Amino acid sequence: MGALDRILTIVVTATLTSAAWIVAGGTVLEGARGASQIGKTRPAEAAPSPRSFFEAGTSSTRSLDTEDQIAPEPQSGAALMVPVLGIRPSDLTDTFTQSREGGARLHEAIDIMAPEGTTIVSANPGTIERLFLSEAGGKTIYIRSDDRRTIYYYAHLKDYAGGLREGQKVRRGQRLGSVGYTGNADPEAPHLHFAIMRTTPGAEWWEPSTPISPYPLLVRR
Repeated sequence: MGALDRILTIVVTATLTSAAWIVAGGTVLEGARGASQIGKTRPAEAAPSPRSFFEAGTSSTRSLDTEDQIAPEPQSGAALMVPVLGIRPSDLTDTFTQSREGGARLHEAIDIMAPEGTTIVSANPGTIERLFLSEAGGKTIYIRSDDRRTIYYYAHLKDYAGGLREGQKVRRGQRLGSVGYTGNADPEAPHLHFAIMRTTPGAEWWEPSTPISPYPLLVRR
């Protein structure tokens, strides 16, 4: 084998080895961000809140404007609509700070108890960001507010309203589905798990978010 042949052999071997590492690396990254992994993660525990995320100096592949880094409270004004028909604000119990899993985490949501099949409606207008089936939440809906800074999360649905689809605009009070116990909910206690998360306009539905209590926004006068 001549010198030129040896050089070509080395170059080809190095190129094939690099390609193999790139493919393998891509597979690992895809698996880490794939549906199976996201499905095991509650929205509130996916990562630190946006503010602590940036303050920690964590690198990001997307550019954020200064105004995006601290998201405001959800749209002010009238109270959110209670997202389960027939349930009044006075019927609600604040479960936001209750502990779960033996104190391992906080609930960071409100459970709205209702008979199975009770209609669930949108608490605020927005766009359906994701219809998702997860191990914990069962049939879930992520709705992003019109200003893209708030995500409303509905979990444990029995079913979705007919024709509901991702990217669809929904109005306040529009039917989304019905109360159930899909996911890790107790079949003896069907309910809607309703959470609100502050985010940034460019963030994905599963990215770092700051949970805020729905209770005062639902009972606001």
